[in-house]
Amino acid sequence: MLKTIEQNSLYIVFDDSLISDDIERCFDAQYWQHKDKVTGSATGRGTTWFVQLKTIQAALRHYRRGGLFGKIISDHYFFTGWQDTRSVAEFHLLKTLKDLDVNVPTPIAARVVKKGITYQADLLSEKIPNAQDLVSILQQRQLNEVEYQAIALQIKKMHQAQVNHTDLNIHNILLDQQGKAWIIDFDKCYEQADHEWKEGNLKRLLRSFNKEVNKRQIKWGIKDWECLIKAYHQ
Repeated sequence: MLKTIEQNSLYIVFDDSLISDDIERCFDAQYWQHKDKVTGSATGRGTTWFVQLKTIQAALRHYRRGGLFGKIISDHYFFTGWQDTRSVAEFHLLKTLKDLDVNVPTPIAARVVKKGITYQADLLSEKIPNAQDLVSILQQRQLNEVEYQAIALQIKKMHQAQVNHTDLNIHNILLDQQGKAWIIDFDKCYEQADHEWKEGNLKRLLRSFNKEVNKRQIKWGIKDWECLIKAYHQ
């Protein structure tokens, strides 16, 4: 069941069936370190901390800007309302997709801290167990037809839910040890009517495959893409 805490400068939405810890402290990595619940970390724009909850492993992410502007204002965003903030929007989008049976991380908790006309944001979401992104896998081996079909199915289900993944690339698609495909990182993604943008999602994904062939020599070719697209349109 979703619960919210709303104060003058603080907003938290969380699923109390998944987290029973001190909700106002659970967005602090030191809190989890003190409880000896940190299981690992990953670095990108910032550090993502992996923490063990009672029934689920979670990823704790603090929202940070990229690009040149991010070097000036690293983690503050202009505030226009709680529901428009990046962590709350991503939380609810994940919930929508999860309810429609799309393989995405389960949203656990989102926090917004308002500071004047700006805010900072954090998100706790499920860490998909025993999964690797496509880049990591394709550096080691080719994918088979069944795996491309699994990937295509999740993209199609996401599109049927009318969700535009604005950064659909092979870093944001995972395969677990059971062969299930997962889509992650829905920051700045949104629900959108009509259908024209869906082709743009697919073209972005194709560029991602081609980029990593040159950059990391992944084991991929145009026939693999044709396999994925055929499954997507079936």
